[in-house]
Amino acid sequence: MSERLSEETRGPLLDPLLANGWTMVQGRDAITKTYSFDTFVEAIGWMMRVAIWAEKWNHHPEWSNVYGKVVVVLTTHDVGGLSSLDAKLARKMDSLC
Repeated sequence: MSERLSEETRGPLLDPLLANGWTMVQGRDAITKTYSFDTFVEAIGWMMRVAIWAEKWNHHPEWSNVYGKVVVVLTTHDVGGLSSLDAKLARKMDSLC
């Protein structure tokens, strides 16, 4: 089981993500990012590639899709906030673009 990120681990795991377009969600211990694609098919294709990894790691995003835009929120519900799984999935999402 994952653990909530400690103060010592937050910076090293989150700072690179925050520098790459992720932002903290106000009022929650979560991160968010909006991905933009040229078409609906590209957006859904990316979501399917992410879904394979999310299922493999048993860590699923909160997300919504409107045409070529996908809004993602990551948090680990089991620990009540961010865990290393969120950073891992965020990095994977970025790499699949």
